[in-house]
Amino acid sequence: MKVLILNGSPHQNGNTSIAINEMLKVFAEEGIETETFHIGSKNIRGCIACGGCAEKGKCVFDDAVNEIAEKFRDADGLVVASPVYYASANATLIACLDRLFYSSHFDKTMKVGAAVAVARRGGCSATFDELNKYFTISGMPVASSTYWNSVHGRLPGEAAQDIEGLRTMRNLAKNMSFLIKSIALGREKYGLPTPETGEMTHFIR
Repeated sequence: MKVLILNGSPHQNGNTSIAINEMLKVFAEEGIETETFHIGSKNIRGCIACGGCAEKGKCVFDDAVNEIAEKFRDADGLVVASPVYYASANATLIACLDRLFYSSHFDKTMKVGAAVAVARRGGCSATFDELNKYFTISGMPVASSTYWNSVHGRLPGEAAQDIEGLRTMRNLAKNMSFLIKSIALGREKYGLPTPETGEMTHFIR
């Protein structure tokens, strides 16, 4: 079983990495393989809604997003972690997620998602909600913890002092591991749910 982790911080060894590292310890104990992509400082442009991915089966902008999509296809879970900028996630991360979820057409049903927000003080809840929307539109169960999935720290390394936040990360990884394993057993015994499909509606009369 495998979890793909997207680190949206431009600082490879910053406070967001400290939060992720707590999760990595637990995933290792649970026997779950992990792979981390640091995308916060990459040159990733936003989606332009050209529709080219419908024909190509991947985004027309052939950069890290298409590479991540292949990893995401084979993963059982996805962790998206971001520092908080103006009560929002890193813009590069959002550009990546928009294109990743829009251009990849494989079934994401029952892949487990988890969002992590790291901030000096405020904006974690807004960022947490922002990131969870990608999971909930895709049939992905959202992993929770014993508090909202956030860690606090401003200067490099300060997140290591947030004892409660790091505990929240470890509990999040434990719950995510349990969900991944439980879904694997459920898939084997019961199969995945079949979603109902039909006409799409809009608000223009």
